[in-house]
Amino acid sequence: MQCQRCGERPAVIHLTTIVDNTHTEQHLCEACAVAQGIQTEATLAKFPIGNFLATLGSGTATAQPTTDAEQRCSACGATLQDFRDSGRLGCSVCYDAFGASLRMLLRRIHGSSRHVGEPYASPLGMDVPPEGEPAAEVAALREQLQRAVEAENFELAARLRDEIRSRE
Repeated sequence: MQCQRCGERPAVIHLTTIVDNTHTEQHLCEACAVAQGIQTEATLAKFPIGNFLATLGSGTATAQPTTDAEQRCSACGATLQDFRDSGRLGCSVCYDAFGASLRMLLRRIHGSSRHVGEPYASPLGMDVPPEGEPAAEVAALREQLQRAVEAENFELAARLRDEIRSRE
């Protein structure tokens, strides 16, 4: 299939848009897609995450180990340089292997290495009472226990029962 815009090159980007129940398809070559402002894998590869991380303040890239021999994941063999180049970790063990560097990176980008977003909302619709109010916490747990029993969620009910016993 040829590019619908230029008609010269083969279409490699197939863009489907739906606006007000109107379905439109475009088949574009990579050059025409870039000209329309559509990001492709090629345009993303021109700006790897490593370059972005290196521009986040002075010494960002040099504060981390620079040689492959210094840090390597024991499970997949990925290095910190691989992460800098691709912006992706190789496996779940990489989080442990590169933990210190990742924490430093998160602190620089987000200001903290811990998530401090919205508080957890219980799946049963119960609000978690503020910490430091044990009576209110136990009362909330009892109500959650009652709802879990009514919903026949006995695994959750058993956990809530044990939690109530440990707090009383």
